[in-house]
Parts: sequence; C-alpha cells; structure tokens
Amino acid sequence: MMNNISVITMFFLSGLSETMKYKFTLFSLTLLCYCLIFLVNVSVIVTIILDKNLHEPMYILLCVLCINGLYGTTGFYPKFLWDLLSPVHVISYSGCLVQAQVMYSFACSDLSILAVMAYDRYVAICQPLEYHSIMSKKRLIKLACYSWLTPFCIMGINVFLTSRLKLCSPYIARLFCVNWIIVRLACYPAETTVNSIVAYMTIIIYVFHGLFIVLSYMILIRTCVNSKENRAKFMQTCVPHLTSLITFLVTILFDVMNMRMRSSDFPQPLQNFIAIEFLVIPPIMNPLIYGFKLTKIRNRILGVLTFKTKLCMY
Repeated sequence: MMNNISVITMFFLSGLSETMKYKFTLFSLTLLCYCLIFLVNVSVIVTIILDKNLHEPMYILLCVLCINGLYGTTGFYPKFLWDLLSPVHVISYSGCLVQAQVMYSFACSDLSILAVMAYDRYVAICQPLEYHSIMSKKRLIKLACYSWLTPFCIMGINVFLTSRLKLCSPYIARLFCVNWIIVRLACYPAETTVNSIVAYMTIIIYVFHGLFIVLSYMILIRTCVNSKENRAKFMQTCVPHLTSLITFLVTILFDVMNMRMRSSDFPQPLQNFIAIEFLVIPPIMNPLIYGFKLTKIRNRILGVLTFKTKLCMY
C-alpha cells in the first residue's frame, strides 16, 4: 500500500463523467457565464477606481468584493473549460491543493468582506456623525487586508494539514478539488483528526461572522424603524448587501451539506450544480445587484454607456 501511496502525483476528477455527451453545450454556457462574470465585475471595479466620487468606504468594499469574485472564479473556470474539451480530466497533486486553497479562501473572504460591509453600514446609519473618523482610510485598508489575508491564512493551514496525509486513491468525484474530499482519501482515518478539528474551528469562525452580520442588521432594522431618513438609507444601501448575503449563505449552505452528508443518492449532475452554485450565482449577482441598486454606480455606468453609444453614432 505504501508503494501505491508514493506514486499519487495526479488526481482524476470524475464529476463530469455523466455529462460529457453535452460537453459542447456545457462549454458554450460555461464560457458565456465566465465572460459575464468577468464583464460585470470588471465594469464595477473600473467604475469605482476611475470615479473619485465613489472613493468612499462602501464603494471601495464593493470593489474588494468584486475583485475577490474574479479571484475565486479564476480558480475554477479556466480549468473547467479545459476539462470540457479534454478526454481525460486530471489535475496535478500540487495543482489540486492550490485550487482547493483558492476556491475556499475565496468563499471565506466573501463572508469576511460581507461582515466588514455590515459593520460599515452599521456605523453609517447608527453613528453618522462619527462615520468618517471611524471608517478612516487607514482603518479601511486594515479591514480590507483582514478580509483577504485572514481567510487565505486559515485555508492555508487547512490545506497544509491535508498535504501531510498519505492518500490511497487519486479519484475525486467532483468537478474541482475540495480540501475535505481530499482528506477523505486518506489511508489512515486516525491521521485526519487534526484536519477535522481545524476544519470545524474554521466553520465556527465563519459562523460567528454570519452571526455578527445578523446582529448588525437586527440593530440597523431597529434603528431605522422610527426614522424616515434612515429607512430610505437602509433601503438604498443595505438591501443590496442583504440580498448578496442571503444569496451567498444559501449557496454555501447547499455546498457544505452536499459535502458533509455524503449525498451519493443525488444524481451526479445535481451534485455538480450544488457544488458550483457559489461560483456562479454570487459572482454574477453581487455586481448586478449593487450596479442597479446603488444610484451613483448605476448613473456612472449608464453615463459611460450613453457616451460610447453617441460616439459610435458619430
């Protein structure tokens, strides 16, 4: 067995095995989806960077959220598109660990950014006179770095612990590499105890992020009930954030349940859809929700489009 373990340098991704007869249709739809994700996120990022009127904490955090969306989807779509055109779906051992790191540091970063955005809205509505002193440029940079670096380091620890395991199988029944699925391939379950402890600690950390967001919104709603001005501010800036949060949590919840419950009774295509929801819905919905709901961004994008349309007419 030890000899077999030592030669596992590649993983075989078997998630596509039941859908390869539709590979060209899937390729076209996936490419269209990735192009849409890239277009809408880059549009919001460029709009915020170029317009100095949008250099405010709320918009900068939205920019950070969109950049994170591009980071996460880049870890999946190029490889998936290649697999759709390839007869063999393989990934190197190191590439698999890198993909697992990217995918789930992206997911954890999304929740961290949404938590920071909830804090920003809480300060803006509940402490408006102190908003600019609390959400200073220096603090904003620290919060943005926290929302990126902390999840990256936490997932790095999870992936590092996985890299020390002796594996007995190179087969992953998914479209992409997932840290917990790799852990299941360990030859000796006793060796995965530390992995399980760290994984559950990670889940607890991000459950607290979710609770923090819920608590923030409970306070915000209570504050806004008796003030017409605060209600208008809540509807304008908090509803998009709340929609993004619900979208993200629902997609992640389905993915975690799919992994932890060993849902082998579900058809493979359904498992695939559940697995990639968080890589399709939030990266598209976040920039669209904010782009249409936040007046400054909507007006700026529409202004640019109108200007380009007039130039083309001339």
